[in-house]
Amino acid sequence: MAGPMVEIRWHARGGQGAKTAAMFLAEAVLDKGKFGQGFPEYGPERRGAPVRGYTRIADAPIRRHCSVEEPDIVIVLDSTLLESKSAGVTAGTSADTVFLINTSESPEAIGKRLDVDGAKVYTVDATQIALDSFGRSIPNMPMVGALLVVEELMTIDELKIALAKRFSQKFSQAIVDGNVTAVERAYKELRSA
Repeated sequence: MAGPMVEIRWHARGGQGAKTAAMFLAEAVLDKGKFGQGFPEYGPERRGAPVRGYTRIADAPIRRHCSVEEPDIVIVLDSTLLESKSAGVTAGTSADTVFLINTSESPEAIGKRLDVDGAKVYTVDATQIALDSFGRSIPNMPMVGALLVVEELMTIDELKIALAKRFSQKFSQAIVDGNVTAVERAYKELRSA
């Protein structure tokens, strides 16, 4: 883990699962003895409107309870948000920030669009992976799988166990299995510049 705390900011549109992913990841690291905090930020939003989610992961209790202003990692579930100034994808970022973008475009092409000098950019087509794996265009869990390549928060096997444990309470076994397949694929298909 990169330092005492990893701060992740999620950018998505309502209905893409950013809230679920931010909170799931924070809960999943608890099984490893880490501390996690995950929460969304949205107003009276509707499906398709820009939303943000936040995750903090640390080895010690987390005392900070504000939004993530200077993220270590920015995860974008909808690449159309890269053009939206109001989405603020690059706000508070630096050359050390890692960007993980759901897109079929190359990391190099996305890096040019982001225009953030020195930042590391990764891409994965999480929407296509989700469609192939469980038939819905909800890219959140594939993005969590890809994140584990970027930041070793847990192993892929630990993630699959946490996902099955938490999702089996809410979803059918077919959806659980599809999400497990999706995180494995995204983990393997992540591209870097």
